[in-house]
Amino acid sequence: MKFVLEVELDEAGDAGKELGRILRYWGGNLHHYELTPGDGSAIYDSGYREVGRWSITER
Repeated sequence: MKFVLEVELDEAGDAGKELGRILRYWGGNLHHYELTPGDGSAIYDSGYREVGRWSITER
């Protein structure tokens, strides 16, 4: 299986800080998912704007 993370950072003021926050939050939240192909979720920035998505694929 493959873990795919896509984040759009165009509107992030400090892209490094925002991406770090996203990775910490979603990394810590993954235990709530089965992590099987088809799982995934939208990703939101600190302003609660959708900025990406993570998903689990076969390959």
